[in-house]
Amino acid sequence: MSVNHSKQHINESLRKTLALVLAGGRGTRLKDLTDNEAKPAVHFGGKYRLIDFPLSNCVNSGIRRVGVATQYRSHNLIQHVQRGWSFFRSELNEYIQVWPAQQSDTQSWYVGTADAVFQNMDLISNQKADYILILGGDHIYKQDYSIMLEEHIESGADVSVACVETPRELASEFGVMGVDGTDRVVSFTEKPSNPPGIPDRPDQALASMGIYIFNASVMRDQLLRDAETKGSHHDFGRDIIPYMVDNGFHVQASRFSKSCVRESRDVENYWRDVGTLDAYWEANIDLTQVTPALNLYDPNWSIWTYQVQRPAAKFVFDDNDRRGMGLDAVVSSGCVVSGSTVRRSLLFSDCRVNSYGLVEDAVILPRVDIGRRCLLKKVVVAKDCKIPDGFVVGEDPVEDAKWFYQTKGGICLITQPGIDKWIQGKGR
Repeated sequence: MSVNHSKQHINESLRKTLALVLAGGRGTRLKDLTDNEAKPAVHFGGKYRLIDFPLSNCVNSGIRRVGVATQYRSHNLIQHVQRGWSFFRSELNEYIQVWPAQQSDTQSWYVGTADAVFQNMDLISNQKADYILILGGDHIYKQDYSIMLEEHIESGADVSVACVETPRELASEFGVMGVDGTDRVVSFTEKPSNPPGIPDRPDQALASMGIYIFNASVMRDQLLRDAETKGSHHDFGRDIIPYMVDNGFHVQASRFSKSCVRESRDVENYWRDVGTLDAYWEANIDLTQVTPALNLYDPNWSIWTYQVQRPAAKFVFDDNDRRGMGLDAVVSSGCVVSGSTVRRSLLFSDCRVNSYGLVEDAVILPRVDIGRRCLLKKVVVAKDCKIPDGFVVGEDPVEDAKWFYQTKGGICLITQPGIDKWIQGKGR
């Protein structure tokens, strides 16, 4: 097959592909950050939401039909998608549509990833797609889905599962695939105690990324079968994929290293699950490095989002006793750093840091106002917090734990209710 014919073939296949982003999860391990919005709506990287990454990957890969399945506290998520992702042309059969969960006489709220897709089968069938791309809405990565789709078609698979190579000793937290020499999956186990190694790299295991490409007819049949199976969790990783492997279907492992978008082969295959506060803090703080593991400045693979139009960040005062400055910091639009130091920290939009303070190793979410003479170290500050003058967190872990949730990694989550409790406890 010629190069031009091959490109034309994959372009036609992309037009016959429907992506479904599963964005209904709460993300309980992020604690208060998801009390009022779904995990895919959580802010990341200064101006983005988590869901912007799979949606941007779809757009950049050439997939122009996308459904976003929502459920838990979906208002902010729906609003974000409507405001930031409405630039498609419906007359060209392009769209990103929000598909909220709907209760009926025969259906309840989603009980698993497969059930979330099954309950939208009428909408999916109406699109008459040949291939269905299933995505999570809450991971950080850049991936060219067209490469995975081309590999799926060439392999003749019924379903392809995106996977990342992981040291075997760390793979027990994931669904792990055993493969043969052609990367055909011969076993699939959720969180195995002894993960199988890869034939060409026995010290590594193939961990599922929760990304699947199904032949549409196969997916429909399997979802119908699973919906009638008693005792099923109605989950792709726990039920659908293991059943297909055990019953002779062609399940293909698609290595992320082949479709990951990065500057060179020397750069790591970046994929992060930011489902815990420690992981969330670490992924954001990494962006303050001179050369972050994730390059958000690549114009060839932009991450799209919606953002309110705000002025540029401003740093004011240059006196001996107070100097507004940022060092190894990412400071977003609308921020004012007034006579304080921001070091190794990431500030989201419309934050204000008042004089004589220090913000260090901190992730500050939107619209936070930090008072004078404050010291914040190793914290995540929830959006809309108003921090009083003289507030100190990061010097005494025992004292901090009295007022705020503290992770195993020593990160404190600062919320307004915690601040109010701190004020009462200090008699202010």
